[in-house]
Amino acid sequence: MQKIIHKSEKRGHVDFGWLKSAHSFSFGNYFDQDKVNFGALRVLNDDFVEAGNGFGRHPHDNMEIVSIPLAGVLAHQDSMGTSRDIQTGDVQIMSAGTGVTHSEFNGSKVDPVKFLQIWVIPSERQLTPSYDQKSYLDLDRKNKFATIVSPNKADTQAVFINQDAYFNLADIEVDTTVNYQLHSEANGVYVFVLEGAIEIAGEKLNRRDAVGIWEINEIDMRATADAQVLLIEVPMF
Repeated sequence: MQKIIHKSEKRGHVDFGWLKSAHSFSFGNYFDQDKVNFGALRVLNDDFVEAGNGFGRHPHDNMEIVSIPLAGVLAHQDSMGTSRDIQTGDVQIMSAGTGVTHSEFNGSKVDPVKFLQIWVIPSERQLTPSYDQKSYLDLDRKNKFATIVSPNKADTQAVFINQDAYFNLADIEVDTTVNYQLHSEANGVYVFVLEGAIEIAGEKLNRRDAVGIWEINEIDMRATADAQVLLIEVPMF
């Protein structure tokens, strides 16, 4: 087993007034040579956007971009003709492929929006851009993981990603242990604690702490307080 710990307070932080963001990996003006990526996982930004503000139209290419609102609503528009609101309880993916432009604004004029913006390097370059969005509110994730992003097109509960990557959510009750089995020996897992606290791989993690683990086939974690956990399985190349 190999592992790397990313404590919440050690993330890169920016504050533009209307936008407050914590970067788990190098992004924008924040650069840490030891935090460029975790395998195919390139970006994990924990964003807070004030009411009526957001990101104007800008380009992307050759990246799988996942947005997960944690509170509030995102208003999305892109050059593929998509115009959608992304509610709390939704997961959205935009495969930028050969190139796409989009904007992402707070969909409320009153309340802030909190969301995760996550980038994954695709398995192939120059793919045709695409968009998908689904709700995970009805998925059973009490004391087990529910998959919300998957490379398996037959998995109707998850949005499709062009990579051997799996995003999973779990709500774990205190003193409960859950197990996760990896899909491939070539993959690792990045475990991000949304709320609460867990013990995993001999480490104690609290809210917004993370650990990357590889060279394993499965992993156990125990909640030391009621916890919400995002687990991202990605190729380690």
